Amino acid sequence: MGVVADKKVTRAWAMYDWANSVYPLVVTTAIFPIFYEKISTGPDGSDIVNFFGFDVVNTALVSYVSATMFVLVSILSPLLSGVADYTQRKKFFLKFFFVLGSISCASLAFFKMEYLELSMLIYLLAGLGFWASLVFYNGFLPLIAPREQQDAISAQGYSLGYIGSSILLIICLALVMGVGMDARLSFVITAIWWMGFGFWSVKKLPEFPVKIDPKVPVFSKGFYELRQVWKGLKNTPRLKRYLSSFFVFSMGVQTVMIMAVYFGTKEITWASEDEKTVGLIVSVLIIQIIAAPGSKGLAWLSTKIGNVKALAVVLLIWCVLCISALWVTTPVHFYVIAGFVGLVMGGVQSLSRSTYSKLLPDTEDTTSYFSFYDISEKIGLVIGILSYGLIEQLTGSMRNSIFALIVFFIVGLLILLSMPKEERAYLKK
Repeated sequence: MGVVADKKVTRAWAMYDWANSVYPLVVTTAIFPIFYEKISTGPDGSDIVNFFGFDVVNTALVSYVSATMFVLVSILSPLLSGVADYTQRKKFFLKFFFVLGSISCASLAFFKMEYLELSMLIYLLAGLGFWASLVFYNGFLPLIAPREQQDAISAQGYSLGYIGSSILLIICLALVMGVGMDARLSFVITAIWWMGFGFWSVKKLPEFPVKIDPKVPVFSKGFYELRQVWKGLKNTPRLKRYLSSFFVFSMGVQTVMIMAVYFGTKEITWASEDEKTVGLIVSVLIIQIIAAPGSKGLAWLSTKIGNVKALAVVLLIWCVLCISALWVTTPVHFYVIAGFVGLVMGGVQSLSRSTYSKLLPDTEDTTSYFSFYDISEKIGLVIGILSYGLIEQLTGSMRNSIFALIVFFIVGLLILLSMPKEERAYLKK
């Protein structure tokens, strides 16, 4: 399945994390939530916006649009992964989606409440480009590295992503707070970084041809292969059990990533608007700075106690953090929580990806398996984000939405711990 790891290739692969991670940090996590909350809150403090004639809570609207985007990714991923395999152009589709994402990201500079529907469409396309590109990007991991190196290489990618995105966020923060640059220009700077480093990274990745069955139509090949993956799970119980756990706990992880700053804008008591802006971005930087060593630290822990136990430790910490967040009201408490979130954020993402890669059966068709992985994550995200948004819409408080996250982490942990010892042992090979 894999080849002997070539350091130049694995470094180039990891650099795409450096390229694309600026979008989820600078745009969806840091600057856009603060920018959006300001322009979507009325002079009277109302957080209700009109979207296609419906009155919606502004942050709940972001949840709904994000959920729609993930549904689209779930539909497009198998369709395009089949085309990518058939045409042997994985790199082309990776490029296509990061170009779509980066151009849409730059277009967010024109985001206006007067054109909220069009503005949200641009936001959706930027996210679509980011998440769809990861389907093809992740599929390269088992092809460029042997199983025993995948934890470390996956962690290297996430670490580079956290470091690079932190650097750009600091630059954007300095320009916005220091010289008064319009926050919208941060979206343009992020797009340039993403596209520039993205082309440099992908250029150095090799192409891996996949054997094609001419009897299977190209446009249905991806769905056909997903059915084959689903059938194959019956013969790979360790993978089936792990995916069930991942499906549930990723609902919580990804929802926290997308909605954390929105929580900070509404549920934390800030002394002023300036303190809120600076405080929220500082909390994001705390997460980023701690996430890089946290990712590598969990990779090290997995070599000592195994992937399953290491993931179980992290999920237990997530449960404690979510329960603690129910009582977080002050900036200091928010910073403390942010520090612990950073410790486990990068690690759970990195180890989740490499654990799945190590559990795959011997196959050259890794794109379809990672397409299945990504679709599982996206469907989980749809459930997680919709739950979060609906609870806020119905109760009027984001704090109540945390209860859904607690349930996701506890259920995911219990499923993970139900994996038989002989299946856990497979991960130590």
